[in-house]
Amino acid sequence: MGDEGARVVLRGHERIVREALAAHGGSEVKATGDGFMASFGSARKALECAIAVQKAFAEGGGAGGSANGVPLQVRIGLNAGEPVAEDGDLFGTAVNVAARIADQAQGGEILASNVVRELTAGKGFGFSDRGEQVLRGFEDPVRVYAVNWREGEG
Repeated sequence: MGDEGARVVLRGHERIVREALAAHGGSEVKATGDGFMASFGSARKALECAIAVQKAFAEGGGAGGSANGVPLQVRIGLNAGEPVAEDGDLFGTAVNVAARIADQAQGGEILASNVVRELTAGKGFGFSDRGEQVLRGFEDPVRVYAVNWREGEG
């Protein structure tokens, strides 16, 4: 692929995520090279955005949304809480849990904490229980759920 090809793919990734954030009321906190940290006013909006992102990548994402014709598979981790805001960035346990949950995800997967599942209960989302996971840097396990975003999942 080479450096220029990789940059084209990365720009496509950035475009897809930023379009989904704009469409679902999300705020880009920061881009991390090959990832994003975003915040939302509601867990429902975050979940809707995550699903839109995965669907866009599953469909090839248009120009730059695939690598050599193979759709990109991104990992998404969701948590809800009260982070500490400082100098345009977010910090704290809620942020760290979301990042560690994303680390647990496979490509093409959305994983969410129990907090997100509870906040979105009864709103039409499907979840599959992944059980309690021990996340790096945390003593107590966190119950994690896979979001059933593909047709016929769950």
